[in-house]
Amino acid sequence: MTRIALVVSDVDGTLLTKDKTLTDGARGAVRRLHEAGIGFTITSSRPIIGMRFLIEPLAITLPVGAFNGSCIVDPHLNPIELHLIPASTVQRSIEIFDEFGIDIWLFTTDLWLTRRPDGEYVPHEKRAIRADPTIVADFAPYLSSACKIVGSSSDAALLQRCEIAMQQALGAQATAVRSQSYYLDVTPPGCDKGTFVQAMAKRLGISRDAVATIGDMQNDLAMFRVSGMSIAMGNATDDVKKLATHVTASNEDEGFAKAVDMILKENEAR
Repeated sequence: MTRIALVVSDVDGTLLTKDKTLTDGARGAVRRLHEAGIGFTITSSRPIIGMRFLIEPLAITLPVGAFNGSCIVDPHLNPIELHLIPASTVQRSIEIFDEFGIDIWLFTTDLWLTRRPDGEYVPHEKRAIRADPTIVADFAPYLSSACKIVGSSSDAALLQRCEIAMQQALGAQATAVRSQSYYLDVTPPGCDKGTFVQAMAKRLGISRDAVATIGDMQNDLAMFRVSGMSIAMGNATDDVKKLATHVTASNEDEGFAKAVDMILKENEAR
């Protein structure tokens, strides 16, 4: 069996608690990985700017994957690899979200755009990514520079139906998957957290079997499928847990730190 040489973690619902806190337990766990000579990095549906506050406290020196891995940046947040959603697909995505009556956000490399400053999840996202949105009347000027489009709604069942409709409408033109029960992300085609894991393994010259991944949502399944060890959070849904090789505690009960301890214990046994 292959020893784990790299850990790739999701951020929201995994590394952070519900109130977006990085606990001392999580910091200590990453420090133990560094001390064991195991690489560590993160990938998230978050925009580039929303990753900045984690780099220094976790001493991340490897590239990180923003926008569900479709944008790879160095620890200084300079793009290494950037993919955009085709403009026609951006327009179609907006139309579908509008048909479902779902609030829409559009992200570029440096902007978070919304037509509704009073949107239900705007305050939540401001706290999460530590940035304010730019209010626009129309997304049209930004169709050719979209890194991610998000539909946000507190109606989880509605968002799930929208996800199916979006996937059917867009096909291979984009990736559409929920990153939270209240967020549906549309990101560039051919890129996901799995392709980020593959890119990192290639960059480090290791096999994918030497990578452990930790996550909690449907968008994390792509990296579960290509890693040697996958750990679902205790707060993950049952379908996500079923596709992981291990399950840890919830993000409110130091599940990330406990997952790291699982990885270190597995390495000792290998």
